[in-house]
Amino acid sequence: MQLEIVTPEKVILNQQVASVIAPGVKGEFQILDHHAPVISALTKGALKLSDDVKLDEKIADLFHKKGNKFHFNISGGVLEMNNNKVIILTD
Repeated sequence: MQLEIVTPEKVILNQQVASVIAPGVKGEFQILDHHAPVISALTKGALKLSDDVKLDEKIADLFHKKGNKFHFNISGGVLEMNNNKVIILTD
């Protein structure tokens, strides 16, 4: 699936990933390939991306690896999954 992480300043990431784990308001949840459409508010926590992500050196310092996942800390936001594309708007 396509993942796009967008902040007010720039698009942080726009590429294919196998999975995304997000900190939802009611707890963590995972999005996999061809997930049903969903819109969810996000809370403070870490977006966890599968380790198949290729991080450009310009953004690599924004992520940290923990186990077999790349973590990207957010303070909140919104996630939309539709047509096998996940868009995460965060600050």
